[in-house]
Amino acid sequence: MAIHIKNNVNWVGQRDWEIRDFHGTEYKTDKGTSYNSYLIQEEKTVLIDTVDSKFSLEFVQNLEQMIDLNDIDYIVVNHAEEDHSGAMTALMAKIPNTPIYCTKNAIDSIVGHHHHPEWNFHTIKTGDSLDIGNGKQLIFIEAPMLHWPDSMMTYLTGDAILFSNDAFGQHYCDERLFNDEVDQTELMEQCLRYYSNILTPFSSLVTAKINEVLSFNVPVDMIATSHGIVWRDNPIQIIEKYLEWANDYQEDRITLFYDSMSNNTRMMADAIAQGIHEVDSQVAVKVFNVSRHDKNEILANVFRSKAIMVGSSTMNNVMMPKIAGMLEEMTGLRFKNKSASAFGSFGWNGGAVDRIHSRMVDAGFQMTEGLKAKWKPDGDAIAKCRAHGRMVARQWALRDLSEDVVRPVIEKKPSVIQAVPVAKNSDDKPVDTGSCQICTVCQWVYDPAVGEINQGVEPGTPWEEVPDYFLCPDCGLGKDVFAVVQKDAAA
Repeated sequence: MAIHIKNNVNWVGQRDWEIRDFHGTEYKTDKGTSYNSYLIQEEKTVLIDTVDSKFSLEFVQNLEQMIDLNDIDYIVVNHAEEDHSGAMTALMAKIPNTPIYCTKNAIDSIVGHHHHPEWNFHTIKTGDSLDIGNGKQLIFIEAPMLHWPDSMMTYLTGDAILFSNDAFGQHYCDERLFNDEVDQTELMEQCLRYYSNILTPFSSLVTAKINEVLSFNVPVDMIATSHGIVWRDNPIQIIEKYLEWANDYQEDRITLFYDSMSNNTRMMADAIAQGIHEVDSQVAVKVFNVSRHDKNEILANVFRSKAIMVGSSTMNNVMMPKIAGMLEEMTGLRFKNKSASAFGSFGWNGGAVDRIHSRMVDAGFQMTEGLKAKWKPDGDAIAKCRAHGRMVARQWALRDLSEDVVRPVIEKKPSVIQAVPVAKNSDDKPVDTGSCQICTVCQWVYDPAVGEINQGVEPGTPWEEVPDYFLCPDCGLGKDVFAVVQKDAAA
């Protein structure tokens, strides 16, 4: 199936709705992806890139429905990775002598993948051009390490289309092709996810290459990417985003991620997050368990954050394996301008926190003192975790917190046996104020009819009206750890 792009340019790629893993299992593609190939039909016919090898048969068959394959004058390979050039073997079997234009490094990659050194390769360099008739040219721009050594971009004069390769793309599949047709929030989330997980290590190269392209002083009316949507409505917006993301990007956000054997480190994470919000209600805080959350979502949040906190139980005097894997990946992504701290529970020793601290120093993070808790955190330990959260919130603040109203810090006090009033109506019957809520950590139950007098929550207060600073009286954790009590469980 072909989709008209502009004038004599058509999309002839392939949508992949089912793919869920990319680069092995390193990148989760829950939104699918597309392999974008483009056919230009001027006086000369040019094919830019192909599709993933698993769609080779469909790709060639679809092309044959559109044109006589022998009418293809040139093939341009912007990138030799299999998801771009995978159908080359099937295509070249039909038209073996067709000239292939690519970088010198791409020849090595294409031959390595397809084992056909006899193909008719033509090496290009930045500024080289190819006349395709009707007053139009293709201008080639090398883009090494964005994100492979063989990468390049191709610019079509006249139509002002930049075939941008992996830059400005996303692993995002939609039946609509253009950026103005899809959900804008979802699109930008996928753009940031793609950049943060794939292009972050090359941010300085991103800035340099964008500035180089802009220095050519040519119009860019459309950006045709190798994955995801085609930017036709205000394509400069994604260029501006890339320049922003490449400039040591950070938001007023703190990301915590952890792994835990017995929920002890989880309790610490929840309490630290609560402490952060006790002194800075505006900072965005996200908490992730690496064993249960999408790794790429966590890394995207790390990319967005001014600071991160990494927690692990100690196992054999080292950190949990999934945490070690995350730190290794973050080292490779080379995040910049970010602070960090380590935390974790332990039994016999606390080696995990020390090793996390050391690894994050190596990864370039600006480290703050860590926090350890022995065995399952008790009330005092939870209070120390909240205090640690308050401390790092102040230390990492991007704004003056001196005038903020600090949320109440309610410490656990000895239990006192007392009569607790229950909300009643005029018939002296209890008022129905909604479902009870149970703390998923310590199992304490909040009954709306009873309230929580010690924290100023009057009887008859529904859960949704309980203040955000409410803390579980038994374990000291916040509202986010509570869940609705199921009827059969409460019976």
